[in-house]
Amino acid sequence: MISTDTLEDNIAFAKKENADFPLLADPTKDTAKKYGVLADYSRFKLGELANRWTFYIGADGKILDIDKKVNPANSGQDISARLKALNVPLAGK
Repeated sequence: MISTDTLEDNIAFAKKENADFPLLADPTKDTAKKYGVLADYSRFKLGELANRWTFYIGADGKILDIDKKVNPANSGQDISARLKALNVPLAGK
């Protein structure tokens, strides 16, 4: 997961949610810009915010799919189903 929040904020999030997956802090938004996920909300005085998208990246480093309609309430199940549909092998298999 990539977040434009600070490292400290990501650590607090990971502890709160018992996250067992890697988190990348991207407060400079460099990575978010490269993936094209930033949206301009300056008209609401919010500046640039990252869209909540899921990128499925293959073992070869190529993007297999992008989910631009992420629903946080069921994203775990959605990710699992999409990985299965993409024939991504289970870790350690």
